[in-house]
Amino acid sequence: MTIQTSGARLATRLAFLVSGFGLACWAPLVPLAKQRLAIGDGSLGLLLLCLGLGSVGAMQLAGPLTSKLGARPAILVGGIGQAILLPFLAFAPTVPTMAVVLLLFGAFLGVIEVGMNVHAVEVEKQAGTPLMSGFHGLFSVGGFVGSALLTAVLSLKISPVAGAVAASVLMIATLALAARRLIPTPRTEEAPLVVIPRGIVVLLAALAAITFLTEGAMLDWGALLLSGKGLLPVTQAGLGYSVFAVAMTAGRLTGDAIVARLGDRRTMLWGGLLSLLGYGVMLLAPVASVALLGFLLIGLGASNVVPILFRQAGKQIVMPAGLAIAAVTTIGYAGILAGPAVIGFVAQGIGLPAAFWLLTALLCLVPLCAKAATANGRRS
Repeated sequence: MTIQTSGARLATRLAFLVSGFGLACWAPLVPLAKQRLAIGDGSLGLLLLCLGLGSVGAMQLAGPLTSKLGARPAILVGGIGQAILLPFLAFAPTVPTMAVVLLLFGAFLGVIEVGMNVHAVEVEKQAGTPLMSGFHGLFSVGGFVGSALLTAVLSLKISPVAGAVAASVLMIATLALAARRLIPTPRTEEAPLVVIPRGIVVLLAALAAITFLTEGAMLDWGALLLSGKGLLPVTQAGLGYSVFAVAMTAGRLTGDAIVARLGDRRTMLWGGLLSLLGYGVMLLAPVASVALLGFLLIGLGASNVVPILFRQAGKQIVMPAGLAIAAVTTIGYAGILAGPAVIGFVAQGIGLPAAFWLLTALLCLVPLCAKAATANGRRS
């Protein structure tokens, strides 16, 4: 392995780490923002929607720009923008101000998301070995570290603004370490203003949306499912998502070795089947311990599906890699943003367990489409 390849791997890992860290630093600030702005749950939900809208909108612009300029500017601009705006989330004094800051924070998150995945695809191509799962695992690690750091700062009665500024400094310092190790990525002179998936990219994006929806469902509805079935008290029901998140992180950190042994197709097939088994165990569980096993199986099974989809988006030949990755990222995030709301709407009519069974049926498309999705760009 050359020095350049080793440095590029490190830079990519740092980019994923920074992105996950910056996003997770916002989580402990949410209750403080609600209290400071004196708003209810409904208004808070609308504010949080601003973050998602900013991300999805910026991803549409980041795809063409990354195709023209390369991934390096997107990673640096997106990461530094996140870092600069983070302290503003800790003291924005009015609802309109917070809405604008969240919109911009989400936009920079969208930019770095596209840039780092385009860079990851190129680094993996040059290395000639699976790396994508490990890169995505570092995003999860960054999430744990960011959330834990800000929570510790707040528990020590340190000013939220001071804690956010310290986190921002760490993010910028990490990006500075990564900057000179980032490598050029393929560019194209002509890129559309709006990224519309074509050919196999449509399937990859749809499967990404379904898989991201699984993550969103675990985050937003998993605890309610456990408490609603009487398996855990409300105060402990969040344990389900914790088990899911740890399993997903572990699956991604070990996923490159699994993919190297099994290949994309079999990893996606068996991962999808493992997730389906997990849903069945979770929904039919008579006791909490069995339900938590279901959460574990879902996390392990779903962990490597999205990295595989990004890898395939970089390999396909129907669209430039940057545009394809932007399309998969945008539609995938649309799934994680809109999907949980749809689950809530469906649950209101037929109940939450039935809504999860419908999600289980939708997830069947992952193993069923594993062969088509991993055709290495030969299908259009």
